[in-house]
Amino acid sequence: MQLLVINPNTTASMTAKIEAAVQSVASDGTEIIAVNPRSGPASIQGYYDEALCVPGLLDLIKNHSHADAIVLACFDDTGLDAARCLTEKPVIGIGEAAFHFASMLSNKFSVVTTLSRSVPAIEHNLQRYGLMARCAKVRASEVPVLELEIPHSDARARISDEISRAIAEDHCEAIVLGCAGMTDLARALSQQHGLPVIDGVACATKLCESMVSLGFETSRLGGYAPPFVL
Repeated sequence: MQLLVINPNTTASMTAKIEAAVQSVASDGTEIIAVNPRSGPASIQGYYDEALCVPGLLDLIKNHSHADAIVLACFDDTGLDAARCLTEKPVIGIGEAAFHFASMLSNKFSVVTTLSRSVPAIEHNLQRYGLMARCAKVRASEVPVLELEIPHSDARARISDEISRAIAEDHCEAIVLGCAGMTDLARALSQQHGLPVIDGVACATKLCESMVSLGFETSRLGGYAPPFVL
């Protein structure tokens, strides 16, 4: 199968990091196509950035119509509903994937994301997916997205500190990392803190593979019906 992995921002180093994370969990027969738009925001930090990146994201889906499934590698699940209207192929957002995995691995999970301005969008998605009751708290580490791309920054330490606070104060049983740029931290943080630390990039990858192998496609009835004009 061919898996299209879209980083909706324009930061190529983050796309490469996401591609490496997908390659590390994908099955041998899965071909990975990792891309990002040529224009748009360098990072997605709030509703305005989300709106700016959607046209480029949808163009990438149109230009890779041969792919069997699509991972949207932005934790806000930017453009997810529009993408599902555009193609019958399975489209999985890393936020939704991570929330569902966490809800099956724990009674309560906390989300550790980047900046405070990202918290409302994540809480909105949890409500929309019917999983807010399973989330103890959405926490901001106050690490800007692009700081995750700077070698030797203290971003990992600050995220780890927020996880420690979540365990102590929220009594959570799992942590969801609330940014695609954190994908390379999950395994080490899980070992350090002794609980599942969930990376949505890996979760979305395996869900896409499963849906393709089961022959599932996105419903074309109701809300995900194709657009009238492409």
